[in-house]
Amino acid sequence: MQRVVIGLSGGVDSSVAAYLLKEQGYEVVGLFMINWHDTTGTLEGDCPWHDDRVFAELVARRLDIPFHVVDLSEEYRRRVVDYMFAEYERGRTPNPDVLCNREIKFDVFLKEALRLGADFVATGHYCRRECVAAADGTEHYRLLAGVDGNKDQSYFLCQLSQEQLSRALFPVGGLTKPEVRRIAEEQHLATARRKDSQGICFVGKVDLPVFLQQKLAAKRGNVHEIRADWPKYARTAAPDDLPALAEPWRYTVRDGKKIGEHNGAHFYTIGQRKGLGIGGRRESLFVLATDVGQNVIYVGEGDAHPGLYRKALFMKAGDLHWIDPAERMRAGQRRRFRVRIRYRQPLQGAELVVCDEGGYLLFDEPQRGVTPGQFAVWYDGETLVGSGVIDR
Repeated sequence: MQRVVIGLSGGVDSSVAAYLLKEQGYEVVGLFMINWHDTTGTLEGDCPWHDDRVFAELVARRLDIPFHVVDLSEEYRRRVVDYMFAEYERGRTPNPDVLCNREIKFDVFLKEALRLGADFVATGHYCRRECVAAADGTEHYRLLAGVDGNKDQSYFLCQLSQEQLSRALFPVGGLTKPEVRRIAEEQHLATARRKDSQGICFVGKVDLPVFLQQKLAAKRGNVHEIRADWPKYARTAAPDDLPALAEPWRYTVRDGKKIGEHNGAHFYTIGQRKGLGIGGRRESLFVLATDVGQNVIYVGEGDAHPGLYRKALFMKAGDLHWIDPAERMRAGQRRRFRVRIRYRQPLQGAELVVCDEGGYLLFDEPQRGVTPGQFAVWYDGETLVGSGVIDR
């Protein structure tokens, strides 16, 4: 009998995943991760992992499976949290959930699971894995979108490797969220009606802005508004001039007027609407750009402001990742994909153009809020082919 160690998080998805694995004949072991300790004692709000652990243990008892707890907080702080802070200080916006899966759940956690004799690890992610045989007889693994389009979480797993996928199982990927809730109710699992977690993956109930403001120093700076008729928005670039099309809008304080103050440019991200504290406008203000060196943020009025949109983006060569190395594109190649540049964004038509320096994504339509530090992810049908960190 093959042994599967599942990450029991205290949520309904991993609970039902554990039940399904047991029904499929696997020997199932539950493993709960402690990912965060607020050693400073300054973090507002309750750190919910204590409650999560109780619910995870209740599920394990109900399913009659062994239950273990592992403290991964030091690895988490070093490999996810410290990186996240460093990125924000640079004026970039990282995705801690993607890093969590690459660095913790399918690396550190996987190693812990192997120590427990695991053949596979499993999570409650809404995605699917497919094994295909290549012409040379080798096995290759594909990462597919979840059946439930409203809950598909393949985006968060966009950095996984063939080795990681070979050990991974996603039991709820072929189900919808209502079906998962129904199974949990039928099996009388303690998590059946528990709300999905919100906030940062490792902090839980605390919102990201609150967390950042307690970990990064506040620094008063100015908010400058850029009008929609700023002359440089009229710039034209040839359809094949990818560097020009991917170049971000760059402002100086002389390009707009001061309309307010903020507590630190590193607390804001491109496309952000809330948290500016400036009212009295017909339409909402949005962050167009941040300058952490000068500690200035630039904003524009209205969702249709031209400063929010760009036709292309660039990713450095070292930041391009292919789920299956056999799919890797070489310099000089171009290929059409369906792309998203943030979680839950509807897939967008685009062409990926690879060069020596990296890769450009040229979109059919201008994209709103292209944000350095976030991940661009490209799909061929249901298959997630690759991803890259947005540089500009």
